[in-house]
Amino acid sequence: MIRLDFLVRPISIEKNFSVGLLIEMNLGLFIELCVCLCYSCLDLVGSWRLRSLRYRNRKPLCFTMKETSPMLPSNRNRNQPRAVRPWPLAGMDYPDTRRKPHIIGKLIMAVILTAFCILILKQSPGFMATSVFSQHEPGVTHVLVTGGAGYIGSHAALRLLKDSYRVTIVDNLSRGNLGAIKVNRIFAENAFDAVMHFAAVAYVGESTLEPLRYYHNITANTLVILEAMAAHGVKTLIYSSTCATYGEPEKMPITELTPQNPINPYGKAKKMAEDIILDFSKKSDMAVMILRYFNVIGSDPEGRLGEAPRPELREHGRISGACFDAALGIIPGLKVKGTDYTTSDGTCIRDYIDVTDLVDAHVKALDKAMPNKVGIYNVGTGKGRSVKEFVEACKKATGVNIKVDYLERRPGDYAEVYSDPSKINRELNWTAHYTKLEESLSISWRWQKLHPSGYSSQ
Repeated sequence: MIRLDFLVRPISIEKNFSVGLLIEMNLGLFIELCVCLCYSCLDLVGSWRLRSLRYRNRKPLCFTMKETSPMLPSNRNRNQPRAVRPWPLAGMDYPDTRRKPHIIGKLIMAVILTAFCILILKQSPGFMATSVFSQHEPGVTHVLVTGGAGYIGSHAALRLLKDSYRVTIVDNLSRGNLGAIKVNRIFAENAFDAVMHFAAVAYVGESTLEPLRYYHNITANTLVILEAMAAHGVKTLIYSSTCATYGEPEKMPITELTPQNPINPYGKAKKMAEDIILDFSKKSDMAVMILRYFNVIGSDPEGRLGEAPRPELREHGRISGACFDAALGIIPGLKVKGTDYTTSDGTCIRDYIDVTDLVDAHVKALDKAMPNKVGIYNVGTGKGRSVKEFVEACKKATGVNIKVDYLERRPGDYAEVYSDPSKINRELNWTAHYTKLEESLSISWRWQKLHPSGYSSQ
């Protein structure tokens, strides 16, 4: 998995990425580094150069002080060479104060050495050449994946690479804000054909505590991406939305025509972003796909990726992560918030979609995206499962009798939500394959056992 700070530089994954191209991408920093290194080397050599034979009081070639203490003798000052070593080496201890430092000479030598380094590096075929990422290549689709270091974004990037897409991942790794200047620079340096926009904060409970942060990171950042796409002629957008935009509908299952009435800041911020995208698409020839997916679980079946929330986010994270933490003994038990909902067993009912099926839906949406058209799809299994059912499936998958504590309901949650995926089944030929909770949880459990501390366990 590739993780790189968004504010430093995104990374494009390509087989013909040369060292010369890497240096060319960061040429200013490289030249500055060369100058600093060359000057430092010259200064080091100058400080440790052998002194001439001009000493006011020439000493024998080698003699020993009477004092055995390593401290400076009381009868010798700092300007005299240390007398416990042969006189030629004594010149390394203190510079000759009668000589003036050759600053200009050192600078000239540093410039010459830097130029020499650049001349050598110019022999690299990719140095100062046009970046392979800045031009459209026939038959190759270049996709920008925002939030590509996150749980869903990383799985999507892996799938795109498997399907021979060219992929550029950007992620700030801290769930912070996308800077407009940085985004425009990235678009200017890369010829993108499409954008998969995952970058966002995505915790319902946390959104009720920090609503402004959610509006900024979701809604405002989407606007930044759209402006950059418009400025640089990128015409295809696959937007990662959520079922939280529906709120708590009166009828189940949820279709794409169900009214959107979000009840928490996370859902409201996502709906605002959707509205901005839809308004913008009316005045352009963009191809837009909006995927409203439900509760995501699972890991890469081959064990390459998994869910690894940072410790401070675990209390707001997905129920699957909390179950695994309890099974691993990281936390004393699982806390289920809410047993008084109007459901069969009193706990929330959700539609759990495997991350592998979810990224498959994104890739199919990318393949089917058409100019001047907007597609909106629910991505789910069409089956609602209660939290108690989920916990029992997790116990079977892990083989651990997880302790469960039942608490009061969490603000902003709703009782029941599950999808009607018939539209995406029909129009994109997509169907969820991982529909058994225990199967998805077993795959995730294999990864979690090998990575109890997330990717830092590798």
